[in-house]
Amino acid sequence: MKKVLIVEDHADMRELLTWQVELMGFMPIPAKHGKEGVEKAIAEKPDLVLMDIMMPGMDGWAAARELRANPETKSIPILAATALFRDSDLKTCIEAGCNGYIVKPFTFQELQGKLREFIPQANGSLP
Repeated sequence: MKKVLIVEDHADMRELLTWQVELMGFMPIPAKHGKEGVEKAIAEKPDLVLMDIMMPGMDGWAAARELRANPETKSIPILAATALFRDSDLKTCIEAGCNGYIVKPFTFQELQGKLREFIPQANGSLP
């Protein structure tokens, strides 16, 4: 089963995303903040990291840069999940090492489409 690491500091959103990712046929791995997300990415080697950007402590940009700097995690796709939508914010996501982004709030279908885009070999397992 393909694994999706969900790095989200808001408990309700983390729980919702965990549930949605599971419904899509993936194994969700929740993390409460950027530092925990980096640690779990190294330990679990997920197929995708769904990374919140605005978090206390290590934000999503810093976590993405750290994942890109580590040889063990540098090739894991990172999808930024952010309420920031200005072109400059989205450009910063890409510059930090994210492969793409999805703007909050997003629908189940939008998230599913992004997961299909970044984990194409899983297309058959998604409803």
